[in-house]
Amino acid sequence: MYSEKVMEHFSNPRNTGELADADGVGEVGNPACGDMMTFYIKVKDGKIEDVKYKTFGCVAAIAVSSMVSEMVKGKSLEEAKAITNKAVADALDGLPKQKMHCSNLGAKALNEAIKDYEAKAAGFSPGTVRPKRPKRRVECPSCGVPNPITAKFCMNCGGKMDE
Repeated sequence: MYSEKVMEHFSNPRNTGELADADGVGEVGNPACGDMMTFYIKVKDGKIEDVKYKTFGCVAAIAVSSMVSEMVKGKSLEEAKAITNKAVADALDGLPKQKMHCSNLGAKALNEAIKDYEAKAAGFSPGTVRPKRPKRRVECPSCGVPNPITAKFCMNCGGKMDE
């Protein structure tokens, strides 16, 4: 079902962890399947000097995160932004059709980290409302846990979300 490369990156993931002094952080998730990815990047002279990630998910999600982290080290921000889900899947010698969404998450998490870095470099501080970024999460009125903006009930406590 999975290629040897997928299994190698799953069994021996590269670049795992967190960068405490990250220049950019990007987090994405797919509530339908439960995969969550957070990418941390360190940028120097317009290139990704270091990258780490934390992934909660399936075999494919972990392998994708590992592969993306290897693909972007030393790349310019523009080169890193150009990495597509197809390029990630190809680098892993393919993914099963039902797991292709994982390659989308890896590329998207990386791009979110780059966007975060670029926003900070443009003078937006963490917590500042940034232009062109729609609100994607709302806090549950009962327990305060962030939920997708479309949630009718809290994913944590099951309480009804205000509309």
